[in-house]
Amino acid sequence: MVKSELIQELSEKAHISPKIAEIAVNTVFDTMTQALIRGEGIEIRGFGSFKVREYKGRIGNHPRTGTIIEIPSKRRPFFKVGKELRERINKKSQETTEVK
Repeated sequence: MVKSELIQELSEKAHISPKIAEIAVNTVFDTMTQALIRGEGIEIRGFGSFKVREYKGRIGNHPRTGTIIEIPSKRRPFFKVGKELRERINKKSQETTEVK
């Protein structure tokens, strides 16, 4: 599913215009992004949690030339799936394999 499909689904399920749905989706994503930039975690019960992980700088090898390079420290977003979502996905996949 891509963002435009998410907007379409929200529009249909909430019976609102696609423009209002787009504003809602963009607002949620922007708010989540700003929270992660500030270093805050986001927890959506039953779905999962987002947090920023810090990675230290290190020395590595350039894959093409083999020369030694310094890899700078960085921050990356990380998503951990929630227990309820994991169980629902596994339940669905077991049901589809049992039917076959």
